[in-house]
Amino acid sequence: MEEKRKIKLGISIGDLNGIGCEIALKTFEDARMLDFCTPIIFASNKTISHQMKALNINIAFNGVQDASKAIDGKLNIVNVWKEVPNIQFGEATEEGGSYAIKSLKAAVTALKNETIDVLVTAPINKNNIQSEGFSFPGHTDYLAEQLEGESLMFMVTDSLKVGLLTDHVAVKDVSKTIIPRLVRDKVKTVEKSLTMDFGIRKPRIALLGINPHSGDNGVIGKEDDEVLKPVIKELAELGHLVYGPYPADSFFGSDGYKKFDAILAAYHDQGLIPFKTLSFGQGVNFTAGLNRVRTSPDHGTAYEIAGQGKADYGSFKEAVFTGLNIFKNRTEYLELTENVLKKQRVKR
Repeated sequence: MEEKRKIKLGISIGDLNGIGCEIALKTFEDARMLDFCTPIIFASNKTISHQMKALNINIAFNGVQDASKAIDGKLNIVNVWKEVPNIQFGEATEEGGSYAIKSLKAAVTALKNETIDVLVTAPINKNNIQSEGFSFPGHTDYLAEQLEGESLMFMVTDSLKVGLLTDHVAVKDVSKTIIPRLVRDKVKTVEKSLTMDFGIRKPRIALLGINPHSGDNGVIGKEDDEVLKPVIKELAELGHLVYGPYPADSFFGSDGYKKFDAILAAYHDQGLIPFKTLSFGQGVNFTAGLNRVRTSPDHGTAYEIAGQGKADYGSFKEAVFTGLNIFKNRTEYLELTENVLKKQRVKR
């Protein structure tokens, strides 16, 4: 019976003044989506009803006080708050940020307690979420503190996967942040995720250079020669299929990325600009390396179209399917490796 149970998919609602509610509701407006999982939105009945009315969406839902009470075959709403928030579509308000964090914290607690299996996070505004009780640049940093493992921002599609050596780090601090230990750790996190979460047995990973032209042999900076190249050589000698550093300006335009299972970029924009250019609307932000599965769409709050019913929910839907597939792959991987270990212990 346990094997046949539906995967419980938790959804943190994001900024109430953005498109988070809209893309989540549009995804599950198609009743066929309920065949794949049991969706659980962390918000309140009144908040979701208000959003549905404003967006002209009509979905029957089941209100519960705890995710463990969710019913299969229905959209479930966990009532995180009782009051009715003031929703101002398109406005970055302190209230909008505070409810986004209430939803996120409740969903992460459920994820830690295993009353949900997968978390999909709707977009937040990094400015209005800041408070005494929440001082993180974004989802990834908060999840890294709350969950076990070494987090990695991993932007993924079926054909392109881009990880970051540094994510929410100011450009002026990037070169001093990238040290040999960090590179080793990120490569190993990407390898493990590709194997465990995506079923790639012997992953090939490309590293992009820190400096233009990967430093041009030290003419435009020494970090590539002194940090990246020695670590790549060391890992290659240990049997890891790690290559580079490649000049970032030509790597994607020349289709060089197609030869690899994943790419590690040195910093945020170096990796996310080409990723979003090639995959916008189909891309998914996956927090790899943690003991729980979290995905999100590859876009922000889109205040400029919030409340107008115009939001494209394609990336959110991809985030749902990616999260479900990763959970299945990881569960299967852990069961297989656990069985191998048990057999080895018996032989001894």
